[in-house]
Amino acid sequence: MMLEAANRASRAVNADFAKAIVCFRDELSDEIRQQLKTPTTTVQSDLAPVSIFWYGDLTFAEGARQRLKELVDLGALPVTHGWSHAYVDDVAYQQVVAPMSQDEKSSLWAVSVETGLAIAQAMLAGVDEGLGVGLHSFNPATANEVLKVPDPWVPMWVLFAGYPAEDPSGGGQRPRRPLGDNFFRAQYGTPWTEMPEGDGPPGTGGHDPGADGPRPPVA
Repeated sequence: MMLEAANRASRAVNADFAKAIVCFRDELSDEIRQQLKTPTTTVQSDLAPVSIFWYGDLTFAEGARQRLKELVDLGALPVTHGWSHAYVDDVAYQQVVAPMSQDEKSSLWAVSVETGLAIAQAMLAGVDEGLGVGLHSFNPATANEVLKVPDPWVPMWVLFAGYPAEDPSGGGQRPRRPLGDNFFRAQYGTPWTEMPEGDGPPGTGGHDPGADGPRPPVA
């Protein structure tokens, strides 16, 4: 279910950015398990029955032209928005996809963002199934050798998954800053206003502008 959720994640040019190697704890030798541990994941590696090593594939542009044309034919990229096979060739691929894939910084940015979307969906699917999940860093050099990872794959995170041994609130909730610290309305400097859950339209601070005035008749 988690991999299926990741596979259905939104992705640019319908490319397979996200790659994963799933390791079952009890199928690994003690030697390999020790090799894959880092100073901050020793306990997690012992407790979690499943470890998913996530990577991003830098070869995302290969086949992009054909995939985009397929989306045009399916109507996912509509002609009403200017899409056509010629637009794919002359604009989308030639002016956007190809240059991005050839620029190291832009390519790494795209792969990181797109793979992150897939990882997030996998985590949500795991939680929805009642699993405990957690992301951690790992040693790329060791993992690449042990897991036989192809060169174009960029290391992202290892995702530990298993059934929680206690109530989710047992470990406490991570504090988060108010929305207004990081999110803004219309322009930077105008903090997004939080509102009570289920109260009023987004961004109104919980106040429904029509709540105190007359309402139109309902036919």
